[in-house]
Amino acid sequence: MESKNYHEDLSHIRSMMERSSRFISLSGLSGVVAGLAAIAGAVYVYFVFQREGIDYFDGKRNVFGPALVDELVMIGIAILVVALLSGYIFTANKSKRKGLKIWDATTRRLLVTFAVPLVTGGFFCLALLYHHLFVFIAPATLLFYGLALVSAERYTLTDIKYLGYCQIILGLISLFFLGWGLLFWTIGFGALHIVYGLIMHKKYK
Repeated sequence: MESKNYHEDLSHIRSMMERSSRFISLSGLSGVVAGLAAIAGAVYVYFVFQREGIDYFDGKRNVFGPALVDELVMIGIAILVVALLSGYIFTANKSKRKGLKIWDATTRRLLVTFAVPLVTGGFFCLALLYHHLFVFIAPATLLFYGLALVSAERYTLTDIKYLGYCQIILGLISLFFLGWGLLFWTIGFGALHIVYGLIMHKKYK
């Protein structure tokens, strides 16, 4: 009986330590919504290309005018806003149900660790945009986002690093297929997010 209580106490202590050192309220549903938003955005971009007389799947290199580039950037920003809002809403609701704080020292450490490679990648992509090196933007976003996820694993669910590894691998592969960035971007930010989100929702609901 004492041995059973001892093991239960150890399990409780480990659980408390996990809660204090890791942000465990990330919602799998937020990943699903982010993935759906990315796919919807990619479909919209495809029809924008069609409107501009660009056949994305003909394999030809196309020259984008300033107006089209600005529109594509705005679409990307809109997708990012939707993903961030859904992430906050679902995560806040999950934290509330579990009786956990959404903002504490662990959250701050998580955000800083996640933001460093992500912000660096953002400035790198702005430089690519400035120099009209558009074909490298999709691979760069996948690579830096993957690095951010792997870095953030230290302060949140361990499983997130596997999503990060997949993003990095996909980004590296896309470097050898320049011009197909929209397709790789849809797989990485769309399909992978949905699969990851569903797995996490089932595992941690």
